Amino acid sequence: MKKSASAHWSGDLRSGTGSISTETGVLREAPYGFASRFEDGPGTNPEELIGAAHAACFSMALSLGLEQAGLTADSIDTRAVVHLEKDGEGFAITAIHLTCRARVPNADADTFARIAEATKTGCPVSKVLKASITLDAALTS
Repeated sequence: MKKSASAHWSGDLRSGTGSISTETGVLREAPYGFASRFEDGPGTNPEELIGAAHAACFSMALSLGLEQAGLTADSIDTRAVVHLEKDGEGFAITAIHLTCRARVPNADADTFARIAEATKTGCPVSKVLKASITLDAALTS
């Protein structure tokens, strides 16, 4: 299986503009640029897209882990905070913090924590990332 996305860029770093598109068309020429990445300007940026991908992957993989334990989640809500920091002459994604809140009938906290921790390292997006990944996962009622 292969999935694809593309990016276009014109101009220099500070004043240039770009757009991002996905194979599915969910993103179609979504704008991005210096202001949306390093300031609070409009548009998207690679870090929030990585965060969205990681949160989605974690949620789906957690659902599978719960299913394999005989549990079904009513809801799983995951947020990924991606840390982009100065690294020498450039920048690096140094960490991602996942916060997950799940409503899982009949789940006990220990079983949920074990499955969530395994999911943190086992989901495909976690496997591709070299940044430190931390997790705060809890059941809700």
